[in-house]
Amino acid sequence: MVLLVAVAAVRISSRSGLPSLLVYLAIGVLMGQDGLGEIHFNSAAATQVMGYAALVVILAEGGLGTKWKEIKPVLSSASVLATLGVAVSVGVTAAGAHYLVGLEWRQALIIGAVVSSTDAAAVFSVLRKVPLPARVTGTLEAESGFNDAPVVILVVAFSMAGPVEHWYVLLGEIALELAIGAAIGFAVGWFGSWGLKHVALPASGLYPIAVMAIAVTAYAAGALAHGSGFLAVYLASMVLGNAKLPHWPATRGFAEGLGWIAQIGMFVLLGLLVTPHELGDDVWPALVIGLILTMVARPLSVVLSLAPFRMPWQEQTLMSWAGLRGAVPIILATIPMVNGVADSRRIFNIVFVLVVVYTLVQGPTLPWLARKLRLGEEGEASDLGIESAPLERLRGHLLSISVPEGSRMHGVEVSELRLPPGAAVTLVVREGKSFVPLPTTVLRQGDELLVVATDPVRDAAERRLRAVAHGGKLAGWLGANGAGRSR
Repeated sequence: MVLLVAVAAVRISSRSGLPSLLVYLAIGVLMGQDGLGEIHFNSAAATQVMGYAALVVILAEGGLGTKWKEIKPVLSSASVLATLGVAVSVGVTAAGAHYLVGLEWRQALIIGAVVSSTDAAAVFSVLRKVPLPARVTGTLEAESGFNDAPVVILVVAFSMAGPVEHWYVLLGEIALELAIGAAIGFAVGWFGSWGLKHVALPASGLYPIAVMAIAVTAYAAGALAHGSGFLAVYLASMVLGNAKLPHWPATRGFAEGLGWIAQIGMFVLLGLLVTPHELGDDVWPALVIGLILTMVARPLSVVLSLAPFRMPWQEQTLMSWAGLRGAVPIILATIPMVNGVADSRRIFNIVFVLVVVYTLVQGPTLPWLARKLRLGEEGEASDLGIESAPLERLRGHLLSISVPEGSRMHGVEVSELRLPPGAAVTLVVREGKSFVPLPTTVLRQGDELLVVATDPVRDAAERRLRAVAHGGKLAGWLGANGAGRSR
């Protein structure tokens, strides 16, 4: 019943622009001891372990859906935002929590670190519904995948018994863990994609399982090597997602389903852990700290981090408002509870209220702000969905292609595709009926094509199809991606 209600809630949240995480939290609260279910659950340690596991799956799903061509140009800016930006946000938020709310420095620093991490699940679920420029979307998605690692290290360090003796030692540990996690993530992703391309599995359903197993292996290897497992799983998944693996749409759908289950389970669990009748005294401090974070710390971190990259003020404004929080801060708030930090329950309650209130404000208003800043790209041509089924014995590939709405392949004749020698359109499915096309057959939106390509020309055939989808009949003059002259 929880899963069915949660799935129905996705429809409601997609219409309102509200992240569905709030509905899942509400389900957990209703099932808890202050709600209708009277389920007594107060284990912060169990919540932390299961929350980490769910976060691994969510980061894997996000990495699999991240396009390298969008991330590559903004990799440096996203990295600075996930490191320097986090440091600025922690400092400003902690200062506000200490001087305006009256928290002790240790508690203020913990809260500042906890809420400085943008939530991957919230960012992925909201941003992919908003037609933003690729640079903005790529930066925000990469930041949400990168900044979990330094924030976890900071929260653990601030929650340990005794003060942090040398700040430069802490910075060195963060840099080392990030470097180890990045190296392991890229290595596991590369070897995993190489293996999946060269080993023919006996059933297509095994490919999604293998991809997710490789992603989780990256996290395990990173954690065992005393690196950042979160960064490792995100980077490994990103490598896998851009490797043109066999049966990719099925793999993507499987990962997306696991991601939804992880989100639902994680948020319901966090809703069970909170005790609503204890939140009254912490509402005002949460609102003040959230206001400092949203209106001062986040904008300042964006401006300082992106100053060398000369991004337009409209994009910086949207990035400042799009620092969405979700389950990650609430999960991180269980770390001081597990470590026995004084008033750790109050820290958890403040973070919980902050996340709920400011998600209610930021999530629905993000599309509106994007339109006001004129950052939408609704006229951009849709990309093709291409699935490759390898034919190892015949040394060929069968490409399944869907022509989406808005594709400039609409109205193009089969002969005008000009596929390389060794590739041909063998079947067209239109309105439920299939037929073998003629060279003069005109393709339409909604068509599904089967293209047979020999192994040497498989990549060239896919590049040509994508070029026509973006450039139409002029793709030969517009270049490989339909965006400019190639020769």
